[in-house]
Amino acid sequence: MDADRQADAFVDAVADGPIACDGLHSEAGPDGYSVETPNDRSEGLDEAALRELLADHERLLDNWWTWHRAGDGSRRAFLRWVESADSRPVAERYDTLAEGVTTEWGELSIHVELTGEDTGDRRYELRHIDDIDVPTADLAAFEEPLDLRRPMKFDDDGRYRPLKTAPNMPTGWRLGGLDGRDCVEAVEIAYPATVANWYREKEGNLDITHWRETGERQTGIYGIVEELPREAVEWVAEAACVDSQCLKRREWGYDEDDSLSTDGGEGPFPCREPCSLVVAAARRWTTLEREDERTYEFTLTPSEKEQVEDIIDTVAGGATEDIREADVYQGANRYRTRYLRAKRMDEEGNLCGVVTDPDSDDHDDHDDQ
Repeated sequence: MDADRQADAFVDAVADGPIACDGLHSEAGPDGYSVETPNDRSEGLDEAALRELLADHERLLDNWWTWHRAGDGSRRAFLRWVESADSRPVAERYDTLAEGVTTEWGELSIHVELTGEDTGDRRYELRHIDDIDVPTADLAAFEEPLDLRRPMKFDDDGRYRPLKTAPNMPTGWRLGGLDGRDCVEAVEIAYPATVANWYREKEGNLDITHWRETGERQTGIYGIVEELPREAVEWVAEAACVDSQCLKRREWGYDEDDSLSTDGGEGPFPCREPCSLVVAAARRWTTLEREDERTYEFTLTPSEKEQVEDIIDTVAGGATEDIREADVYQGANRYRTRYLRAKRMDEEGNLCGVVTDPDSDDHDDHDDQ
C-alpha cells in the first residue's frame, strides 16, 4: 500500500476516534485536525493540510499503518515485542529494521526486517538459535508454518520430544519470508500456547492452576497424584520444571498461598499449570513415595561411593553423552561404570549382593496400582 492509501486509511480512522501510536497523536475536532509528533504539534488542519503533514512523516504514518492492520491482541503485542516497539522510537527502530532485528524466544531465533519496499512491510524468519550464523544455503528450507509440525516432534538424534518446550529443539532448518500472522502461527507451532499465555500474563489475566488443584481434578489412574506429599512436589519441580528441562517459567506453586522454593526458571513464556508430562511422571513418583524406607548396608570404597553419586548427578543432568570413553577419571565413564558393576553387583543385579526385598521372591519394581 502506497503512502496515499495509508493516508486515506488514517483519515478514515481518525474520524472514528483519536489516534495514538508511538509518538503520533491525532484527533478530529470542530476546528479541524490536530496532530502531534515527537517534534511538533499542529492544530486546526483541514484534510489537505493533514495529508501534507503525514507525507512529511512517512515513517510515523507507516508505523501506524503496520500496527493498525495488526489489530489488537496477542499477535500484535508479540510482534511489537519482537522489534522492541514499546521501548524504541520509530526513527531509531526503522533504521535498525532496515538491517534486521533478531531476538530469541526460547531456542527460536526470530529475525525481522523491512522488505525494502515503500510500504515498510516486515518479513520474518525463524531458525534455531544455534543456526544464527549458519549460511542459509546450508539449512533445510521450510515454506509454511505447518511445515514445522513434523520436525518439531524429534530432536537432532531422532528421539521423540514429548515436551515441546524442552531445550532440545532440532537444528538445521529455517522458515523465512513470513508475514506477521504466519510468524506468530509458526512460533505457536514450535512452542504451543506460549504467545497466548505470555500475552495473558502481560495483560494481568494469566489464570494459574496450582499443584493441589491439579491433583484434585485428576481421575482414573492419575487420581493418586493427589496423595503426593507436599515435600515431594518440591522434588517434582526440581526434577522437571527448571530451565535445563523446560524453557517455560513456572508460575504455579503447591497452592495459591503456598509457593514452591524450587527456582521456576527464567524463560520468557510462563507455565500456568503442571503439564501432562509432569502429571504422568508424578503418578509413578506417588507410588514410589508409598514405599517405607529401609536401611541397607553396602561395602564401598570412598571413591566408589563418590562414583555412584557422580553417576546419579551425570544422568540427572543429561550429560552422559559428554563423558568420553577414554576418560576413566570421570565417575560416569562407561568402562569405569562397567568395572564397578563387575566388582560390586552379583548375577541377579543386586548391589554388593544385597537383595532389595529379602522377604519376597519377586524383586521387580512395585506395580503402579
